[in-house]
Amino acid sequence: MPIFSYRATTLEGAIQEGVIEATDEKSAIEKLKNTGFIPLKIAAPHEGIKGIKSRLSLKSTKSDLLTFTTELSALLGAGLPLDRSLNILAGISESSEMKKIIQAVLKSIREGSSFSDALQKHPKVFPRLYINMIRAGEAGGVLDVVLNKLNEFLESSKELRDHISSVMIYPAILIVTGGASIIILLTYVLPKFSVIFEELGGALPLPTQILLTFSNTLKAYWWIILSFIIGGWILVKNYIKSDAGRYKWDSLKLKLMGDIIRKLETARFCRTLGTLLKSGVPLLQGLNNAKDVINNQVIASTIDSVSAGIKEGKGIAVPLSQANVFPPLALSMIKVGEETGQLDTMLIRAATTYEKSLNVSIKKFVTLLEPVMILSMGLIIGFIIISMLLAIFSITELPF
Repeated sequence: MPIFSYRATTLEGAIQEGVIEATDEKSAIEKLKNTGFIPLKIAAPHEGIKGIKSRLSLKSTKSDLLTFTTELSALLGAGLPLDRSLNILAGISESSEMKKIIQAVLKSIREGSSFSDALQKHPKVFPRLYINMIRAGEAGGVLDVVLNKLNEFLESSKELRDHISSVMIYPAILIVTGGASIIILLTYVLPKFSVIFEELGGALPLPTQILLTFSNTLKAYWWIILSFIIGGWILVKNYIKSDAGRYKWDSLKLKLMGDIIRKLETARFCRTLGTLLKSGVPLLQGLNNAKDVINNQVIASTIDSVSAGIKEGKGIAVPLSQANVFPPLALSMIKVGEETGQLDTMLIRAATTYEKSLNVSIKKFVTLLEPVMILSMGLIIGFIIISMLLAIFSITELPF
């Protein structure tokens, strides 16, 4: 039977870590609950406590938020009051920054603030949609349910980010290694050959002359070239930060990678809005929050017209269709959800559909990108080697 590592707390707030035998993760959780523990973390059989700690210590703010949400949901679901749950989390948090934030939130609550108002004081950690969902949960008396939905939302978002990052690792390695090889050939290997060519004299082939000129320029003026590259990068980055620049950049990305970007933004929009609606957030407020998670400004700018259409009584499906930025299948699913009174459920289904479709599209894109990159690097390195060989062959024809 598999052995699971766990971290749990008692009703008194004492933290317990250890291992437990169970057929699966669900069974492990049930066993812990039956023994009077409140499970906070269950690790797969191959992970030990040290592995858990090392992973947690490397987590970013987003991962800290996910951990906080998961553990708070577990504590509230077990019947502990909010202030006591936060006090426990402040004591067990392995992130010093998150510990300070939880303590500050707890202090605000004890001074009379609501949970959502206390979270609102830390916008860098708790985004607007998170706070609005918490506020809706407080108003409806279902804070533990909302936290559970938030946990599912954050988990899905993390899986999507991790997948995109993982598939782009190999292309990034190709670019770095290929670029390093080319630079070494041009700045180290080729100059050694150029000394030999100069000593022997004679006319060199045109490709070799071009390559040597480029190599000498690179060695002599590398600092100027690097300055231009850095300066250009800073100018472009600052331009993209402006509203007009960001819009043009996002418009260009839509033209180059429209299919992938549309699927990504559709998945983000649908999952965010669906989760908000399930948590009791009003549609117009949910739309404004969902707009915040859309990174592409061309797509995000259409949400204002959708909000205006809803205020005019057109519903959400018709204005979204008129915006002409979301895929037809997503629009059809939203229309069905609106007509059947299950808009939140259909939005979540649409998000799941497009997350799966996005994974397939990214894999296809990377599959096509890899041979193109390998071929490009091969052509450049091949040109360098052929130019050197042509020079060597021309040397052998010189009279001695």
